[in-house]
Amino acid sequence: MTILFFGDIIGWIGRQAITKVLPELKKKYEPDLVIANAENLAHGIGITEKTIQEVALAGVDVFTSGNHIWDKSEAEQIMQGKKIILLRPANYPPGVAGMGHKLLEIGTKKILIINLLGRVFFKEDFDCPFRKIDEILKEYKNTKLNGVIVDFHAEATSEKNALGWHTDGRVSAILGTHTHVPTADAKILPQGTAYITDVGMVGAKDSVIGNTKEPVLKRFLYQLPVALDIPEEGLCQVNAVLIDIDTKTGLAKKIERLDLEVKI
Repeated sequence: MTILFFGDIIGWIGRQAITKVLPELKKKYEPDLVIANAENLAHGIGITEKTIQEVALAGVDVFTSGNHIWDKSEAEQIMQGKKIILLRPANYPPGVAGMGHKLLEIGTKKILIINLLGRVFFKEDFDCPFRKIDEILKEYKNTKLNGVIVDFHAEATSEKNALGWHTDGRVSAILGTHTHVPTADAKILPQGTAYITDVGMVGAKDSVIGNTKEPVLKRFLYQLPVALDIPEEGLCQVNAVLIDIDTKTGLAKKIERLDLEVKI
């Protein structure tokens, strides 16, 4: 089974890039499932019904997210809908709207998608992602899973790396998101789990992690509050990974970076 996973899609330029490149990628690689992190869809801040529908129509099957998913009030309503599969991190406290994991049936195969948030460098007090994933996997211990894909939305490379080792041999892939900077450490861990610290982003290349450069530079130079913005045209980088899963074992056979550029 082949899974195509896109890093954080940022704003209009990112949505346009996905619309342009995804049909060609699907034709070339024939993925069984397409997943993307959606927390920055609406001009870099949260999601709206319009923005997520746009990317769903482009061919994304499942959306994961992170700490910015609540930045627009529509998020909760979208999560409760039946047409779009949108996950929020599973280690939010009990009672938070939405779901943090989802079991999908693709033909005769069962694939579990899990979304988690890191705790290091976040101001919020999230539940432990390590214990949460143990809890979720225990919940499915009597289910024959053909694959488990985890989006770990976290700041610290050490925390992401540690979760990879913690779950090695128990999940198909630990895919880091959130920092928007693609890392060069895509690999298969010793027990068969595909791992990468950060997939990267689908956003403006000529930017600071997707944001227009000038306001960010002003903030760093003068330490004053500055409103950030997202470029709406230019070269867009498209960072993704392609994972090949052995559905008999549920472990990864291959992980490959896909790094493209498209003019918007």
